[in-house]
Amino acid sequence: MIESFHNPRDAALALLTSGTSLSRKAGSFLGQTVVDPTPLTPAQVDWLSGLLDRHGLPALAKEPSQ
Repeated sequence: MIESFHNPRDAALALLTSGTSLSRKAGSFLGQTVVDPTPLTPAQVDWLSGLLDRHGLPALAKEPSQ
C-alpha cells in the first residue's frame, strides 16, 4: 500500500473508488478535484485530508503536487 498521496487528484480518485459511503457534497468535491487542475485552497486540503483519515486511507503528502 502507498505511504501517502502525492497529489489531490490521486487521493480524491482513491476515495471515490474505495466503496466508502460519501455524502453528495463530498462526492461532488472529490469529482471536481479529479477533473479540475486548479490548486486546492488550504481549507480544501484540510477537508480532503479529513476524508482520507476518516476512511482509513493514506494521508496527503505534506506538500502535495498539483
